[in-house]
Amino acid sequence: MRQALLIEDETTARADLRAKLGPHPEVSILAEAATFNSARALLARTDYDLVFLDIQLIGGNAFDLVPDVRPRARIIFVTAFETYALRAFEINALDYLLKPVVPARLAEALRRVAPDASAEVPAGPALRLEDRVYLRSGARARFAAVGDISVIVARDNYSEVLLADGTRIFLRKSLKAWEDTLPATHFMRVHRTQIVNLARVTGYERDRDEHTLLTVEGATEPVSASRDRWAELKSRLEAIRRAL
Repeated sequence: MRQALLIEDETTARADLRAKLGPHPEVSILAEAATFNSARALLARTDYDLVFLDIQLIGGNAFDLVPDVRPRARIIFVTAFETYALRAFEINALDYLLKPVVPARLAEALRRVAPDASAEVPAGPALRLEDRVYLRSGARARFAAVGDISVIVARDNYSEVLLADGTRIFLRKSLKAWEDTLPATHFMRVHRTQIVNLARVTGYERDRDEHTLLTVEGATEPVSASRDRWAELKSRLEAIRRAL
């Protein structure tokens, strides 16, 4: 059961969303708020794992409330404004629904909530393969599906993200921060400086010194894997192949 908070300043919009959540018994609305201050007080609770959040609230902007959302909870923005979508996905919102909410889109958003939202997850917003991440470096920016990330390489305090289509983007984000949020089912730190999406590995070679070079979609050069991680790497690659 998902325990949700409904934060919306329009009475009719709250009623509409409440009604459209009716066919989803897996979601229970714990409480509602209509103003910025009452929403902040509500977010101090520790018993919710999902927040439906309008952007324009009486007394403030919902983005200023994001730091108050408990770490394990996911946010679904519900708004009449398309212009905030980029910012919403930049903070890794689960989804961004436009009013009036279309039932099919609501159902799609709810399908993306963790199967067991009460389970322990790393602090911060955990990512799933179907999530989209906002990648911005200087004047360059784009959305990308997590599953389209092929390799992430540590570059001092930055990281270089390589996508399956060959795009490279530098971000001010550490490899450890990526490792803590990427889905462990598909991503593995194969070297102290590199994380690889195992589903994007198309082959590998090993030499007499037991060095492993991975061929990865989008990478122009092979990716080196540490010798001490070979056993785990081989096992996980085989598991990925069986699952595909």
